[in-house]
Amino acid sequence: MRQRMTIVLAALLTSGVALGGCSRGGTERWATTQNTNVAIDWDRINEAYRAASGPEDLERRVNEIYEGSEVISIAVADLDATTQEVTGFFDRNSSGAVDAGEKIFTMRRRITGEGTGEMQTTGYGAYASYHSPMLSIMSGMMLGSMLSSAFHPGYVPVYTSRPYVTHPTRVSQIRTARPSRPSASVFSRPSGSGRSFPARGGFRGGARFGVRRGDRPAPVRLTA
Repeated sequence: MRQRMTIVLAALLTSGVALGGCSRGGTERWATTQNTNVAIDWDRINEAYRAASGPEDLERRVNEIYEGSEVISIAVADLDATTQEVTGFFDRNSSGAVDAGEKIFTMRRRITGEGTGEMQTTGYGAYASYHSPMLSIMSGMMLGSMLSSAFHPGYVPVYTSRPYVTHPTRVSQIRTARPSRPSASVFSRPSGSGRSFPARGGFRGGARFGVRRGDRPAPVRLTA
């Protein structure tokens, strides 16, 4: 009986050590995880691509939209005479390349006919749930030169042999040039009607906890 209890205790101690090791490993893994929970306004990202005059202008526009602390780097490649792919990524290791786990989104533009084309944006990683519909682009639309140049008859793929990638030294420049943002605590909460409401915890008109001034009972003077 004593031998049996010894075996059970040994087994429990061994499993406890193993579980403790797993717990420590999980904590360390999450401690080094980058912030990828910041919401992205995808409509504005798509519009930034439509309006951009070139890769550096697109970098600026995208990082003015993104409200996280990281800088989004941009890679641009012409896959062939009609197709261009733009990749947004967090260059965490400052390699100047899109490495495993760094991709945030891709925007693919394709010319489908004379003066007509389409583009689509797809999210990756924490943003993998986003897939835009196929968005139409035409030569008559208000487009920046990054897209409109593809409709020119003499267009030559610019980034086929030498893709554009945000240089690591530009990351600090982009971060410095990004406009300052107010603290999230002072943001107003928009409503569907277009009106603005104060952030949670604010009060208007002196009202507190749903009690209006007119509802308060009048003071009564106590007499001896």
